[in-house]
Amino acid sequence: MQTGQSVSVIPGAQTIPSCTVAQLLVQYLIAEGVTKIFGIPGGAAVWLMDELKKHADQIEFVICRHESGAAYMADGHARATGGLGVVLTTSGPGATNAVSGAMNAQASNVSLLVITGEVPEKYFGQGYLQEGTDAKLDVNVIFRNAVESSAMISSPSNFQTLFQQALRNARSLPNRAAHISLPNDVAGTCISPPPTKPTPSSYQARAACADPKALQASLHELLEARRPLLFLGNGSRAALASPERLRAFTEFVDRFGIPVMTTPDAKGIFPETHELSLRNYGMCASAWPDLYIKPLGDPDHYDALMVLGSTLGELATTTAASNPYDKALLPMQHFIQLDLDADVIGRDFPVTRGVIGEIGASLDVLLAHAHQHHHPDPAKVDERKAFIREIKRSHTAWADPAGRDSNTAPVHPAAMIRVINEHVKEGEIFIDAGNCVGWSLNCLVVDPPVRYQSALAMGPMGFGVAAVVGGKMALPDQPCLAIVGDGAFMMHGAEVSTAAQYRTGAVWVVLNDNDLAMVSQGMAQLLPPAPAWQDYYKLGAPDLVLFSQGLGADAVAILPDQGPEAFRTALVKALNSAQTSGKPQVIVVHIDPKPMPPYGWPVLPIPSCTVPSSASAAGGDSSL
Repeated sequence: MQTGQSVSVIPGAQTIPSCTVAQLLVQYLIAEGVTKIFGIPGGAAVWLMDELKKHADQIEFVICRHESGAAYMADGHARATGGLGVVLTTSGPGATNAVSGAMNAQASNVSLLVITGEVPEKYFGQGYLQEGTDAKLDVNVIFRNAVESSAMISSPSNFQTLFQQALRNARSLPNRAAHISLPNDVAGTCISPPPTKPTPSSYQARAACADPKALQASLHELLEARRPLLFLGNGSRAALASPERLRAFTEFVDRFGIPVMTTPDAKGIFPETHELSLRNYGMCASAWPDLYIKPLGDPDHYDALMVLGSTLGELATTTAASNPYDKALLPMQHFIQLDLDADVIGRDFPVTRGVIGEIGASLDVLLAHAHQHHHPDPAKVDERKAFIREIKRSHTAWADPAGRDSNTAPVHPAAMIRVINEHVKEGEIFIDAGNCVGWSLNCLVVDPPVRYQSALAMGPMGFGVAAVVGGKMALPDQPCLAIVGDGAFMMHGAEVSTAAQYRTGAVWVVLNDNDLAMVSQGMAQLLPPAPAWQDYYKLGAPDLVLFSQGLGADAVAILPDQGPEAFRTALVKALNSAQTSGKPQVIVVHIDPKPMPPYGWPVLPIPSCTVPSSASAAGGDSSL
């Protein structure tokens, strides 16, 4: 030991034999329960790749087709397991390719760790191939501006401090994404003195805080209201993933007759078939929440709202008239917002009570207090339940009920969603960006144990295409299906090959209209006339069945002259084959291109500009 070097000793901790940084890093991942790493190898990660090969029986290195796809896969795997998703890339372009997926995980509150190799530190600044730290391309800074934290391991002496901090950040609540850059020579250097054996409990703790006094007051305001409402965001997902807590929460809302709606990202975390579910609010919402809330100025406008785990961002609060942050969401009396992140409380809407706390612990306190000290007013409960029954009896939840019930050809997208609804009763449904979001939000009815997985904070095309592979690897005995557009499928469809290589029976349903339809339909609504946008965003009519088959999938097309029953037959076969054969399955559905999800695009006013006069053009005074 060098003179003056101190060693901190954790009581009861075990030291391990002298090891390299790469060896200790793998031990940390094993201690965190990581069983798969997603990525693409490269020369800047030689020592870490060598160590992973030696531990292939504990951690599988899943070789993906693109680093963005690897990050989306790790995201899907983390969502399905509730654990840590890990991505490994080489330096330079390999690292930057993973930024989109890491940024998306950060925005979606998914626990993700990105490890990027780096050229040997001793060659920094000398133009080494794919250099990405001490050069114009600074990978560390790029990630620092995209995820919760980013650090470069510059020495074996700071590895444990920086790596533990990355793990703390990734595994915190809300879950976050973190990045570590590891120079190749540092990875292969021994750590001295011998480190302690990694034990997660020695360097991280999970939040379980609640504010009993504020929750008691919030409960009182909620129960005294004539027409209260609970609004669940994606931050409630982990809390209500517990069957026991979901059961207790359901008993609470049933006992007091309080309806529940969710944000788009939280769709289905409360069962949408429950009599008190108003389903999702915001973009492409069910019709029911607005009918319960009533317009501003209506004497029956609702009077109390409690938001749990939502930032109340644009898509969560956009109405059918495309009005983000719609003030109709403001109740007449009590607006309560509960979140672990104090930064989002009162950010987009003025609240009457902000409560800081972890959702699970706060729900436990809230429900215990309601059970022990409060008795429902039978008249209020009966009135609310009768009101909600009348809403559902007299108004359909669907924007296009005839389209959802349609059995004609070509397949109406809403009818396609209906068929999926009838046959997927467990597992994960991954939603990509595009019209598949609108159709699934409005037409899919989600009850646990089915989980609806979207990425609407950032909305990257290709997320669902790749994430379903990671989800299926995590849950091999459950169906994992992705609903994607043809544009997104062409972005990351190469990951079908990854699924085939690893015998992963994921299922893709591709909405095929040979168009970036969300864009073309949206532009036609925003800037008519519609014919001006026809064919402008076409995709070249690729044969996606041949493409998928060439990558190792079983693939079939539902042709324009075939309807929902043909799709049903193909879906049932694909779900069964995915389970029995482990082979990826792709269904390319030639949908009716005319229907549009209920986005409610407004017509934009034509901008007018004052044309500068000849005097102003020559430098004279002018005002616009």
